[in-house]
Amino acid sequence: MSSSQASVAAVPVVDPIERVRQALAAKPDGVIEAVAREVGVPTLTVLEQIPADERHFIPAERFEALWQEMSTWGIILFLVHTVDVVLEVDGTLPVGSFGHGYYNIHGDSPIGGHIKAENCKAIYLVDRKFHGRRSCSVQFFNGAGEAMFKVFVKRDAQRELLVDQVARFEALKTTFG
Repeated sequence: MSSSQASVAAVPVVDPIERVRQALAAKPDGVIEAVAREVGVPTLTVLEQIPADERHFIPAERFEALWQEMSTWGIILFLVHTVDVVLEVDGTLPVGSFGHGYYNIHGDSPIGGHIKAENCKAIYLVDRKFHGRRSCSVQFFNGAGEAMFKVFVKRDAQRELLVDQVARFEALKTTFG
């Protein structure tokens, strides 16, 4: 074996899932998307490695019923996180309807538009620490394992989660589980 072959053989290859676990162990309340980019895996792959009690799967077929339920919560935080932007909008979720291949949402809210609901392949309730504080969100994932968008339980002026929304969020585990 040549010296170049020996040096290549000496470098251990770390499985991406193991790298995800190591990153989460080092910073368990960090940004899931940042870990995904660092390791080179889809965001959903990282989310599925957080402790099981911090995530709860909901089948994508429950999209509309789940959306309709969340539309009763009052003002929430709607978030879209891509490589290029983290867009946060406070508002109510308008009741939607299907038409022309989209789930169309319009109403008296800054949140509106057209969602390709058929691209949603998994939904997760996520209840975990984020930068040291409890965070509760409903996250919608596409077939590539990337977040389409997230709906977060809103915080009050003291940065505490709204108690009524936390109760509704926790009820989703039984209603949609």
